[in-house]
Amino acid sequence: MQNLKQHFLLRDDITYLNFGSFGACPKPVFEKYQQFQLELEQEPVQFITVSGLKYLEQAREALGSYLHCHKDDLVYVTNPSYAVNAVAKSFDLKPGDEILTTDLEYGACDKAWEYYCEKTGAVYVRQPVSLPVQSKEEFITNFFKGLTGKTKLVFISHITSSTALRFPVEEICAIAKEKGIMTFVDGAHAPGQAPLNLQDSPFDFYTGACHKWMMTPKGSSFLYVKKEHQHMVDPLIVSWGYNALFPSHSIFLDYHQMNGTRDYSAFLTIPAAIEFMQQHNWEQVAADCRKLVQQNAPAFCELLGSKPLAPVNDDFILQLFSAEIKAPEPEKLYRHFYDEYKIEIPVMRHGDKVYLRYSINAFNNQQDLDNLFDAIKDIKSKTGLIK
Repeated sequence: MQNLKQHFLLRDDITYLNFGSFGACPKPVFEKYQQFQLELEQEPVQFITVSGLKYLEQAREALGSYLHCHKDDLVYVTNPSYAVNAVAKSFDLKPGDEILTTDLEYGACDKAWEYYCEKTGAVYVRQPVSLPVQSKEEFITNFFKGLTGKTKLVFISHITSSTALRFPVEEICAIAKEKGIMTFVDGAHAPGQAPLNLQDSPFDFYTGACHKWMMTPKGSSFLYVKKEHQHMVDPLIVSWGYNALFPSHSIFLDYHQMNGTRDYSAFLTIPAAIEFMQQHNWEQVAADCRKLVQQNAPAFCELLGSKPLAPVNDDFILQLFSAEIKAPEPEKLYRHFYDEYKIEIPVMRHGDKVYLRYSINAFNNQQDLDNLFDAIKDIKSKTGLIK
């Protein structure tokens, strides 16, 4: 496995196993980011109102090519939570309508849907996922047990956060579409990890983070909406794009692309991030990372007295792996990993469960995971933080 650590800005004294939370930016991408920021400050008016708009279009074109969709079906947002709020607030929910999801979704997105369902009298149906998952077929069958005649939308993660499971979203959304139900995929972790062809997908709405596995600066994500549904999505912030004096060819872009003054340089680095991945044969890099993740999963589970949450293969496990852990004080355990061992790894609550998740990217190697395993053994022998 080729190690590309020299291309990243991460500290040498930290064993960094939490790429999944906020990503990490390679040096050439960060340098491009700073170039845009410098250009912004050298001539703010021209950048924000003229040249920056051209850069935004170039960035959407590059991302559209990468995701296999038209550039005008994408708008940039700061994070997937923003995108979920935009769709949830706009969705025409009536009392008794149901949103079908799983009980393993990202907490911020759960809260958004719960908020808007409560306001409208709709119901957010969190269909339980039986862990460990045995197969795609079992997962799909169990998921659709939550389907009723009142279901208006399927909302589901492509790759979950706390449990790090890749869900069969293509199959699920295809079935939903056959039943006339709209679909929305939270793909926060997918771009850069899983191949995407949005144009030919059954997804009506899709949001992904570029600042995670695509390695752009923080606050760089996108919302994709199929053209026939773009009129449904109101702007979260009503600004100059509404009844625009000089409207573009797309109300979708007018409504969502520019919502007041901000530094949008992070969006503009996406072509540089895609170029970085191409230069370093990222398909092979990702494959090597998956192999390292999967090879170490059995030892990780054995140390924690746990079992894999799903079959350890590409159907369910990519560059993250999560296992249930008996940790009476999760937040204290997280600090202990960092303060005592200089290991950055999340210890996450999800309902009444606690999960320990490692992420692997191009700067990681076997030694990083060995450091983690040694720390777990030490903690188990010396403290009560892991039972």
